[in-house]
Amino acid sequence: MYVILVYDIGEMRVARMLKLCRKYLNWIQNSVFEGEITEVKLKEFMGKAHTIMDLDNDSIILFKSREQRWLDKQIIGVERGPVTNFL
Repeated sequence: MYVILVYDIGEMRVARMLKLCRKYLNWIQNSVFEGEITEVKLKEFMGKAHTIMDLDNDSIILFKSREQRWLDKQIIGVERGPVTNFL
């Protein structure tokens, strides 16, 4: 599946969440990530994210789609983290 993930995490935990997100998805802008991920990997990510989060103050929002092609993405201005496929 293709996801866009947005998080709002307290200052003391934000560096750990950033590091975790970069392991699973592509960084595109401050606190925003996107990419293909399996259901199993998403569950693994969410389990690790819960250990970082303060559920009374922090949040993660996930937008899910079956495939990236069903998403119309428009970038206006500078693209912060262009997604490239280097092997």
